[in-house]
Amino acid sequence: MLDKKVKSIVLAAGKGTRMKSELPKVLHTIFNKPLLSYVIDAVNNTGYIDENFVIVGHEAEKVENFVSSSFANAKCILQAPQLGTGDAVNKATPFLKDFDGYVVVVCGDTPLITAETLKNFIDFHDNNHADLTVMSAIFDNPKNYGRIVRDKNNKFVAIVEEKDATSEQKAVKEVNAGIYCINWKTVSESFNNLKNNNAQGEYYLTDIVKWAVEKHLVVQSYILENNEEIFGINSKIQLSEATKILNKKSVIRLMEEGVQIVDPDTTFISPETTIGADTLVLPNVYITGKNTIGKNCKIGPFAHIRDGATIGNNVRIGNFVEVKKSVIKDNTNVSHLSYIGDAELGSKVNIGAGTITANYNPITKVKSKTIIKDGANTGSNSVIVAPVTIEEMASVAAGSVITKDVEAYSLAITRSPLKVFSNWVKNKIEQYSGGNK
Repeated sequence: MLDKKVKSIVLAAGKGTRMKSELPKVLHTIFNKPLLSYVIDAVNNTGYIDENFVIVGHEAEKVENFVSSSFANAKCILQAPQLGTGDAVNKATPFLKDFDGYVVVVCGDTPLITAETLKNFIDFHDNNHADLTVMSAIFDNPKNYGRIVRDKNNKFVAIVEEKDATSEQKAVKEVNAGIYCINWKTVSESFNNLKNNNAQGEYYLTDIVKWAVEKHLVVQSYILENNEEIFGINSKIQLSEATKILNKKSVIRLMEEGVQIVDPDTTFISPETTIGADTLVLPNVYITGKNTIGKNCKIGPFAHIRDGATIGNNVRIGNFVEVKKSVIKDNTNVSHLSYIGDAELGSKVNIGAGTITANYNPITKVKSKTIIKDGANTGSNSVIVAPVTIEEMASVAAGSVITKDVEAYSLAITRSPLKVFSNWVKNKIEQYSGGNK
């Protein structure tokens, strides 16, 4: 167990020019969750970090609004102008005055980094009594990465950015992963000594390694086991690639836990979704956000489950059904072509094809709740206008629009009376054909 406090600095100031978007790079999403959120969650889930400093720059207000509304232990710090990663970390130094602990520096555009890896990284730093530890990785093709430079005794002495590297240094396969653990009390002075005499004219965070070596401090590198974890997002292409990597990990985990996924290549399930054993997930299912799905369910094909769904055991979510922020209890069927949003469905409920819960008032911007209790059922093409409750064992007739509560064991129907006009079509044909058949 650590006897040091740990804080983080998350670098999130970049514009992300190659994203070709007005949205800040770190607010682009995978499974409707921003990249920055993946990183801060990973940091927080180590169990070590008590405070995060998020360095913002491009579209700072948007990023700060997201951070302040999502994380109680995160504070945004503005970097303007943006003069490099060393300058970015230096912006946090006034908030770390007299801090005696570790500071972990991570990039806000690396959504694949895991809490387990970060925890192991911090433990490695602590166990080796290091002043500075850099996470590194081995790549056969290390293009675009800063290289880890070692002396003839294999001692780690510097990080050299590719644009500043010699041909010999470019051949090095060990690269900087962009994550640092800093003993703040001994290394923070380095930020007052950074220079910008490089090809970019920026203050490189990597230069703190050279400074620490010159001061004869303990400098270590922690070699990452899974290189995918430092995959950085700089384009929409890379965003898509990261989505596939996350999804593959998610579906493999679920199948190992007993979920049957018929076609992993067309199934997308967020990492924060849990699914019970023996549930069958059919092709073209898309599940985003944090959801809980029980055992022995059948999901899909072509179903969409959004954030905040809690689905019990033996539930059927059929083709072209969308579920959002709803509770669906055991043995209930929502078989096809329906929308269930902001709702609570009891057990043994049957939802007819084409049923929707109309939960949103566009004038007040308020979403209201629909409650359908145990054993109730709705006929095809029903509209349930919230707020409304359908009591136990009640039945809604097909084609009805329900705007009031329905009592238990009753039938609710709002159909207009059926009228049949005999020979109407025949008469129209004769009218427009001039009597000629």
